Amino acid sequence: MHLADLRGRSVAVWGTGREGVAAVTAVAAHGPASLVAVDDRTNFLSLPWEGSVAQAAPLVTGEEGLARLIAADVVVRSPGVPQTHPWIAELRRRGIPITQGTALWMADHAARTVGVTGSKGKSTTSSLISHLLNAVERPNLFGGNIGVPTLELPDADLYVLELSSYQCSDLTDSPRVAVVTALFPEHLDAHGGEREYYRDKLNLIAHRPETVVVNGSDPRLSAELGDRPVVRACLPDTTHVDTGPDGTPWFQLRRQPLFPRAVLPLVGRHNESNLCVALAALDALGVDVVARKDTLAVAIAEFQGLAHRLAEIPDPSGLTFVDDTLATSPYAAMHAIDAYDGRPLTVIVGGNDRGVDYTPLRDHLAEREIAVIGIPDSGPRIVHALDGLPGVRCEIADDLTAAVRQARKITPADGVVLLSPAAPSYGQFRNYEHRSEVFREAIAETLAG
Repeated sequence: MHLADLRGRSVAVWGTGREGVAAVTAVAAHGPASLVAVDDRTNFLSLPWEGSVAQAAPLVTGEEGLARLIAADVVVRSPGVPQTHPWIAELRRRGIPITQGTALWMADHAARTVGVTGSKGKSTTSSLISHLLNAVERPNLFGGNIGVPTLELPDADLYVLELSSYQCSDLTDSPRVAVVTALFPEHLDAHGGEREYYRDKLNLIAHRPETVVVNGSDPRLSAELGDRPVVRACLPDTTHVDTGPDGTPWFQLRRQPLFPRAVLPLVGRHNESNLCVALAALDALGVDVVARKDTLAVAIAEFQGLAHRLAEIPDPSGLTFVDDTLATSPYAAMHAIDAYDGRPLTVIVGGNDRGVDYTPLRDHLAEREIAVIGIPDSGPRIVHALDGLPGVRCEIADDLTAAVRQARKITPADGVVLLSPAAPSYGQFRNYEHRSEVFREAIAETLAG
C-alpha cells in the first residue's frame, strides 16, 4: 500500500507519538476522505495534540477509539502499538487493513533502500554500512529506528535504515538489500510469542528483496532461513575473520585479506560479525571491497561506537566502567560479557521485568568466574536464576547507585564494571538514556567512597 492509495479513503492513525504525528502529516497531504487520530492510552510517548496535526486529524481517546478504528477504511498504527493489543485482533477479525508509516514509506522507496534488522547488532551494523558507503563516495541518508520517523525523511538517492521488529511486522515491500544481523527471543510480550517475533522480524525479507545478507554464524537465524539462497556473512566464502598474512586476525573477503582486526576500534566478537555483515552489504551494493580496502580501513578506524553500547568510561581508580544500557535481553548481555573475557568482571543486571527466561544466561556463565549484582525490578530474579553456579558471585543492591558502590568494593583494580542489564529501563528510569545518566552520576558519586 502506497501513501497515494489513501486518497479519498477514511483513515485512522493509531498513536500520538512522533510516528503518529508524522503519519498524520503525510496522510493529510494525500487527500483522505477523512482522517482521525486515536490514542487508547496516553503514555510517555504521547505528544501534545494541537496545532496543525489536531486540525488535520481530531483526536479520539479511550474506549471510543475502537469505534473510530473500526469505521476506518485503513488503520495506520504506530510501532508502539503491540501485535497483542486486543483491538488489533478485532480489526483483523473484521478485515480492516492495518499498516504503518514505515510500510507506507517503503512502498515508495524500497528500490533505494538498505534495511537492517536483528535482535542484536542492527544499530551498529546499519551505522557501519552508512559510514562506509559515505567513505567510498556513495552518499546515503541514515534513518529508521533512531528517532526520526521514515515518513519525515527527505528525498535521497540511497537510504540505510535501522528497522525494529515493530517496524518490520507490517511491511509489504522489502528493501533492495535486506540485512539481518542476529535472531533470538526478544519483545515476546509485544509480538505474542517466540514464533510470532521471528515471523515479524523476518518479514523484512519476505517481499522479494534483491539481495538478503545475514550473519551466517548465527545458529537460530540459520535454522529459520533453512536453505534459502542468501549471502551468509561471517563464513569463509564471504566476508569473515581469519588469520592474516602477519599471523594476526584479519578481515577477509573469501581468500583475499582486507585489513587487520585491530583496525576495528570496537571490542567483542559480535562487533567483528557486525562489520563482516556490513562489508557483505557493501559488496551486494556493487562496492569493490577489495579495491577500496585501504579507504575502508581508514573509515573503520575512525568509526565511533554508538552511545550506550559497550561505551567505556575510564575511572581514576583503575577500573573500567562500561555503559551497555541498551542490552535489554539476556542474549545481548551475554555478548557484552564475552567482550571482556579474560578480565576480572562485575556485571550489573536488572530492569523492567517482562518475565524473560534467564536460563540461557545461566548456561552461558556455567564455566565463568564473574560477579553479578542485581537491581530492581528483575535483578533479584536474575540472581536467583544464577544460584549455585560455582564461579558466580551474586549480590543484590537496592538501586543502581548502590550497585556501583558494591562493584567498586568487589572488583579488582584492573577489572571491569559492566552495566549490561539484560532488561529494559522502564520502571526505575524514564528510558535507557536516563539509566545511562544515572550510571555515570553513580560512578562519579562513588569515586570518593
